[in-house]
Amino acid sequence: MEQKKNLCAQIPLSLHTQVSEAREAAGQTTSEYITNLLIEYYNLKKDGGTTTMSDNTRTMAFQIPEELFQRIKAHLERETQRTGRKYTQREFVLGLIEEALNEAERQAAEEAGQTAAPGTSVSPCEPSEPKEEALPPEKP
Repeated sequence: MEQKKNLCAQIPLSLHTQVSEAREAAGQTTSEYITNLLIEYYNLKKDGGTTTMSDNTRTMAFQIPEELFQRIKAHLERETQRTGRKYTQREFVLGLIEEALNEAERQAAEEAGQTAAPGTSVSPCEPSEPKEEALPPEKP
């Protein structure tokens, strides 16, 4: 492992807020996020600006009702308190999407007479974590 050294810098509060929000959305520690930013920046500079800042990712954005948003925020806070580590919106939403896709793929495989759906196995290097339960549908 490469040796590490601390890097401290005073930055404007508005930039700090922007970095903190992006770091949280990425589900990374500050050290991981800043390291990746600096690596990407220097790669971008070295390659003459031809590299993108986020390879192999796509953004999904949509609006949700305020009540649902507040329920999600409350759930994230409960999970953060329960687990003792920050549970992010990104983790929550990606977990729900993966769970729903795995179930849909499993059902499709069963209907096609197969026994296992692609993407449902856990790598021996990664522990299997319990998935969060989906929020119940809102009542009118």
